[in-house]
Amino acid sequence: MSELTHTDAGGRARIVDVGDKPETERVARAEGTITMSEEALGAIEVNSLAKGDAMSTARIAGIMAAKKTSELIPLCHNIPLTDVGVDIVTDPSLPGLRVRTWARSRGRTGVEMEALTAATVTLLTLYDMAKSIDRGMEISGVRLTAKSGGKSGDWSR
Repeated sequence: MSELTHTDAGGRARIVDVGDKPETERVARAEGTITMSEEALGAIEVNSLAKGDAMSTARIAGIMAAKKTSELIPLCHNIPLTDVGVDIVTDPSLPGLRVRTWARSRGRTGVEMEALTAATVTLLTLYDMAKSIDRGMEISGVRLTAKSGGKSGDWSR
């Protein structure tokens, strides 16, 4: 790309006009991990954290975050999501949790930021829920893994 899409002729930030783009089915997937002590992972697995059920709370937080992406990320369009999901699985080899998210919409702009926001907020919520046991947890590997739809077509990592 040789020209910036989120600035006007004077260099001022602007939201991109997508009004003339065709509506297409759009899906994006993202992932990330949180590593932690075996003690913290064990407490999450048996649901014994003082704050409650970490995985259920984090899943809801991730879904809510995807719905609020345009309020959090400047210049993101507010788009009607038709589906958002969050999967959280334990991985003793980390030790920690792997988070995978997806967002779907039928619209004129992609849902990559929604999937990434869902993954990030899910991971942050897991940290918040377990920080009383392990403040040294580490969030890493947050990335887009696939997207489909729109002018640029399909992409996967």
